[in-house]
Amino acid sequence: MTNKMKKLPYKIFFYLTRRLGLWFFRIFSWFIATGYFFLFPVRVADSLKFYGALFPERNFFYHLWCAWRQYHKFTDVYIHRFIRLDEEDIEFVKEGWEYLEEAVQKKTGAVLLMSHIGNWELAAQTLNKKGLPIMLYLGAKHKEQVEHIQKKLLAKSGIRIVATSEDDKSPFALIEGINFLREGGIVSMTGDRLWGQQSYVTIDFLGHKVNLPDTPHLFALMTGAPLMTFFVYQEAIGKYHIKVSHGRKVVAATRADRKKAVLESAQAYAADLAEFARRHPFEWHHFEPFLGKKVN
Repeated sequence: MTNKMKKLPYKIFFYLTRRLGLWFFRIFSWFIATGYFFLFPVRVADSLKFYGALFPERNFFYHLWCAWRQYHKFTDVYIHRFIRLDEEDIEFVKEGWEYLEEAVQKKTGAVLLMSHIGNWELAAQTLNKKGLPIMLYLGAKHKEQVEHIQKKLLAKSGIRIVATSEDDKSPFALIEGINFLREGGIVSMTGDRLWGQQSYVTIDFLGHKVNLPDTPHLFALMTGAPLMTFFVYQEAIGKYHIKVSHGRKVVAATRADRKKAVLESAQAYAADLAEFARRHPFEWHHFEPFLGKKVN
């Protein structure tokens, strides 16, 4: 089947949603989310494991309900991709935005750690619309038609996209990001997912061992740019909350201390991620295996 044929169902869905409105999207996406919930029990099991670690004091049925809400809440991520709202119809509550503006003004650059929680696409678009120079590192998966369309739209909006496949080991993509940081730009990377042969550090997340990419923390270490966690979540239809943490430096006095500095930075990020997940559990959109063995 050609790529055009594979994209056709999505294009039809886009068209009908934009023509018929939000009600069509809500109904259709509910059935899709329900289908995924029942047809992919292995992924649901990963969600159950996560919610069991997030809320150990609650029972199995509560964790199952959380997973159900997670799958259906995920459809909200796509609302503004299908339903074109006017700028005045979207409200943003910004918390810590001044840290980003300061990094751009002082030409220090910033490493933004985005996560599979909340709406990262809307976050990138918001940064771009405010005139902040941003380079977005994205994993490129084969056969993901929705993601392909999504990334194409982001690139058209003016965001600099660096797509890395699971087998891509080229150092040039990394050099490009380091240079962009040193010029005072903002480099955004996913902090909670590994791609292919990417190097990692093992940290403690909710009492489990988890492997997180070390590249964002190495970028901050090598360039001196502050590292910030960045979350966007939906409070209501058309109302989003943007939260940026205060930038922290990743510093190593000697070459031998680098590994420890990166590990400590990744652990600090994991603490931010766990705190946010507890407050907004249904915004967790990480459907891949994540939690490892329990920490002794």
